[in-house]
Amino acid sequence: MDERNELQDLMDLLTEIGLPFAYDHFAEGESPDPPFITFLIPGSDNFSADGRVYLKVEVVHIELYTDEKNPETERLVEDVLDAHDIFYEKTEVWIESERLYEVLYSFERKVTEYAYEEE
Repeated sequence: MDERNELQDLMDLLTEIGLPFAYDHFAEGESPDPPFITFLIPGSDNFSADGRVYLKVEVVHIELYTDEKNPETERLVEDVLDAHDIFYEKTEVWIESERLYEVLYSFERKVTEYAYEEE
């Protein structure tokens, strides 16, 4: 699977949630009213073998923003993640400067089965 398809798979998953979303952030002045989602791939947690990347694993963050604590909206996200058998960690923080709650869902996903193959 190429990088474009993997990103599209993630976007398809977010579409199932039914909330507006953007990669990393919305453009200045184009942020929708809460609730909304941003997502990003801030790093990797690759597995090595023989001094090389054997299995590429990327870290995914889905950030849910709400203007009040909203378990029903959180459940929308969690139901989709659960339906796709995604194991996630969840944290929450109040962002005073934005007057928003951020609920962060973090998980890892395999990018490719093998990063290289011997010729």
